[in-house]
Amino acid sequence: MIKIDINENYPYKDYKYLKEVLLKGLEYLKIKNVTFEITFCDNDYIQKINKEYRGIDKPTDVISFAFEDNGNIVYNNERLLGEIYISIPRMQEQAKEYQHSEKRELSFLAVHGMLHLLGYDHLNKEDEKIMFDLQELILNVADIKR
Repeated sequence: MIKIDINENYPYKDYKYLKEVLLKGLEYLKIKNVTFEITFCDNDYIQKINKEYRGIDKPTDVISFAFEDNGNIVYNNERLLGEIYISIPRMQEQAKEYQHSEKRELSFLAVHGMLHLLGYDHLNKEDEKIMFDLQELILNVADIKR
């Protein structure tokens, strides 16, 4: 069982494909019995989170809070992975900046956040290559093209 909840704190309706993208990624990674939450927000909200938890007083595109940083949390035989916050205005800005669709950018950010919840990171060049290659692979498996 895989459960992905999407909260619309910020009004954005064009994301019906997103769960399927994430499910394909989890399937590729052979991960089952997980649940996590994605919350869409605005730049002001994500800036407050970024300042409070990372000490960076500016908006960002995506922030993940991995519950498993504190050990595996299991409820009803499901791993509770954590929460992902995505700034919709920042996502839209980046889609224009990188000259690809909002679908591509939102999928990228959601996959990026999900990988953080699963323990991947990009603090050094080696880990960055592993995580970013995996992001691209998942997006390709889900048929999300540039």
